[in-house]
Amino acid sequence: MPELLFQVDSFTDRLFAGNPAGVCVLTTPKDDDWMVAVAREMNLSETAFLLPMEGGDSSLRWFTPLREVSLCGHATLAAAHILWQQGLLPVDRQAVFETKSGTLTADREAGGWIALNFPARQVVSAEPPQGLMKAIGAQHVQFVGRYRNSNLIEVAGESDVRAVAPDFSALLQVDVRSVIVTARSVNPAYDFVSRYFAPAVGVNEDPVTGAAHCALATYWGDKLGKSEMTAYQASARGGLLRVRPKGERVVLLGQAVTVFAGELQV
Repeated sequence: MPELLFQVDSFTDRLFAGNPAGVCVLTTPKDDDWMVAVAREMNLSETAFLLPMEGGDSSLRWFTPLREVSLCGHATLAAAHILWQQGLLPVDRQAVFETKSGTLTADREAGGWIALNFPARQVVSAEPPQGLMKAIGAQHVQFVGRYRNSNLIEVAGESDVRAVAPDFSALLQVDVRSVIVTARSVNPAYDFVSRYFAPAVGVNEDPVTGAAHCALATYWGDKLGKSEMTAYQASARGGLLRVRPKGERVVLLGQAVTVFAGELQV
């Protein structure tokens, strides 16, 4: 039986927006080199490799064109969408994924929304690593924080977020995995906006980043005093999320649409 391969636009309700993810439904386990090769062929920020297991749960791993990553929101959203759309999981059943970030779940909600339950990332104030501020080129910086091996930078306004134009060659020399630049939104439809840069893992700018919102949800939830917020990632493609910080967990909500489906001839 061939492996099925899909491309899904995540965190959007229309084609050619949001963040495209590959989803490969495996019939048998594959080695890491094979999965990297498929991810490189897809040439997307991440491709999810989904292996359904006995009992209805699935093993889930994520690869960029360069390497494996430990957590990826938009590709998890895409994987859950494919499980239900392709009849691999009953539409009224929760999707359960065993991953390198522990057990993750996805549930269907009204209006085509999918709710992902992810680990929260706490942001703490920190001095930026050497060379970061020059490489990122952000103006009117209000706060610099760190979570895990990434940095979050709050700037004064949405226009400052949209104006950021990093020097990616310089950013590659900085000791940081990824950088979020964020601000409150001037649009009343959104609570905050962000952009996400991660050239260290082969993604100069990610269109919409679920994992980044594990940090953004806790950061803005504390700052705004809200238990649910709407977020917009202001990349060229753009993407919409709803977030619910819940202590050590975060619920990320998004929609997804399938762009194409095929079979791997390998």
